[in-house]
Amino acid sequence: IDETVVMITVSDKLLFTSGSYRVNPKANNLLQRLADVINSEPAMEVLIEGHTDAQTVKPGSYIKDNWDLSVERSTAVIRKLQEDYDVDPAKLIAAGRSSYQPIAENETKEGRSTNRRTRIVILPNLDKFLALLSAN
Repeated sequence: IDETVVMITVSDKLLFTSGSYRVNPKANNLLQRLADVINSEPAMEVLIEGHTDAQTVKPGSYIKDNWDLSVERSTAVIRKLQEDYDVDPAKLIAAGRSSYQPIAENETKEGRSTNRRTRIVILPNLDKFLALLSAN
């Protein structure tokens, strides 16, 4: 929790297989719980932020580069929340960070694994939040 936002970092080991942006069924329980929280509060928006390691994407891959992969991953999570868990798409924001905000060294396998993550940032919609406060 940082000031007015809640940040949840999810390892890509749970959400995706290497180099893929197809959401792993192992993540369904987590996504259901996240959707329940989002759906329970009208004054909330959620930023889904994809992060990659610094390894280059394999030549000939259907993914162009790490920018592409990070955005595809955040969008895949958003589509799953919207389509499978009935989250209002107006509450969702997709963002890709590529490899430019590492939280570990990219020189080791463990460090690269740590950097491959999806960050879920729960943001209060300040206009709606303030309206709710003033209505009471």
